[in-house]
Amino acid sequence: MAELYGRELTRSEILSRVGALSQVAGIRFMTLTGGMEQGVRVADVRTGSGLRFQVSLDRGMDVSLAEYRGVSLAWRSPSGDVHPSYFDPASDGWGRTFPGGLMTTCGLSYLGAPCVDEGRPLGLHGRISHTPATRVSSREEWRGDECVFSLEGMIRESAIFKENLLLSRTIETSLGASQLTIRDRISNEGSVRTPLMVLYHVNAGWPIVSEESRLLLHSRATRPRDPVAAQGKAEAQRFCNPTRGYQEQVFYHDLVPDGEGFATALLHNRHLGLFVRYRQKELPRYVEWKMMGEGEYVVGMEPANCGVGGRAEERAAGTLQFLEGGEHRDFFLTIGVIEGKDALEAFAEMHHLQEDSA
Repeated sequence: MAELYGRELTRSEILSRVGALSQVAGIRFMTLTGGMEQGVRVADVRTGSGLRFQVSLDRGMDVSLAEYRGVSLAWRSPSGDVHPSYFDPASDGWGRTFPGGLMTTCGLSYLGAPCVDEGRPLGLHGRISHTPATRVSSREEWRGDECVFSLEGMIRESAIFKENLLLSRTIETSLGASQLTIRDRISNEGSVRTPLMVLYHVNAGWPIVSEESRLLLHSRATRPRDPVAAQGKAEAQRFCNPTRGYQEQVFYHDLVPDGEGFATALLHNRHLGLFVRYRQKELPRYVEWKMMGEGEYVVGMEPANCGVGGRAEERAAGTLQFLEGGEHRDFFLTIGVIEGKDALEAFAEMHHLQEDSA
């Protein structure tokens, strides 16, 4: 059954109260207009719990605007949902068209800092988030008394004589839910061995990010990326008010998965929490991006299969992953909201939920 407005209701009880299910929840397609957002297709998703999010169909099926009961969940950049035609792949040009949003995909054949890898110049964070999806479809399906909403699409990263990677993405949620699940399959449809670098750039913003917020993790160890982050290691999981001139800090956390192989990160204050849950087997790295600047006030919660130093650094370290021709890899990620619980209680409960749902 779906829990709506404080009640658990069956399918027939819900449908007897509405003219159409879209009265309370559903998926609606629209196109943005004006400025650099002109022409961007989005799917607007409402679950009826107060969770609403938009999937940018022309931006790798990333999750952009997101809110819960009118409260923003994600940091948004000044750029907005820029049309992919404005993408500048050179050096750090990716940042000019980065919308922030709830989740931006980085990869697929490279990500991280700009570098030159085996003679090939590579920019920041890859191309996939600036690539339109094809074969997009949506589904509203009753499974007994549960109604499931899903979006499916395919996004390809390819070039002649280079990579030919296909991302098949399914985003799923349900009536009354306060979370969404992303299921990805990345296939090498070429014949040559190709680097595989994937990072899910989840961008929590104010008011979830505040001076009273805490990032809760089961971590064996924390490693700062550079000397700037090293100075802030003791406060890596605590946050401050927006600070003029703040320099970003990046930390690598070695998370401990539960008995079913799932890792969890929860950013929580006394009002609301945002969690990320994922299978650690495919995403063994967890990156925290801590940016406390004025207007750039964001905490990145970023499961990945690599670091963010760039492909050349990953190759030199011997940790660069590959897909052979014809091979595929599956990834699973859940992003959701926990409301009104003590942070430690919420985190303990979330870990328990992982074991139940795995």
